[in-house]
Amino acid sequence: MGILNAAITEDLAPNGTLRASINLGNPVLAQGTPAAPAGVTVDIAREVGARLDVPVELVCFDAARKSYEAMAAGRADICFLAIEPAREAEVAFTAPYVVIEGVFAVPQDSAFTTAADIDRAGVRIGVKRGSAYDLFLSRTLQHASVVRGEEGVDEFRAQGLEAAAGIRQPMTEFVATHPEVRLIEDRFMQIRQAVGTTTTRRPETVRFLREIVEELKAGGFVADALRRANQSDAMVAPPG
Repeated sequence: MGILNAAITEDLAPNGTLRASINLGNPVLAQGTPAAPAGVTVDIAREVGARLDVPVELVCFDAARKSYEAMAAGRADICFLAIEPAREAEVAFTAPYVVIEGVFAVPQDSAFTTAADIDRAGVRIGVKRGSAYDLFLSRTLQHASVVRGEEGVDEFRAQGLEAAAGIRQPMTEFVATHPEVRLIEDRFMQIRQAVGTTTTRRPETVRFLREIVEELKAGGFVADALRRANQSDAMVAPPG
């Protein structure tokens, strides 16, 4: 191992093990159980560990906010989160490796037909607390309000809300099993999923992660990982 790589390893995995925070609450990025996680984020974490020649510990959570909190508290060395201004004080992000879409679901008899229709006074939107789309909607809505819960669709159903927000793939599955609900097809946001580490890391360490992400996108690693996880409809992000 070269001097530069040794310094990066010491900075990024000071305990000799790379601890990767994995969000099992986003099925595009990770699947399986805490004991046996799989998916593109797991594959990237293991590849980073291989580059550093250290073992990888996968620390799994069921929500992005918990993954973020573990990172901020020093219980993880790298994380996989959507790039959002509210997180950038604590997290140094790479460019995105995957771009997914945030969409709304509404009751079948709703008058809303486009994402732009949703931002109206009196409209309540169920969101998963601390998710990228919670942060985005909280930052950008002018008239509608968000109702946070462990799962936005559960709040939507339990409280009879006017809309629910979520990631396209699981929201598509949700409406397929709930005929009283329909999807608004156009997206309200692009969710840019990136690798992150704490902003206290050395610039060389952050650059190392950024270069790996660009290499894994360009070389087909990310696309192959998505395909193995049956998530081929997720879009590999363009070059950073």
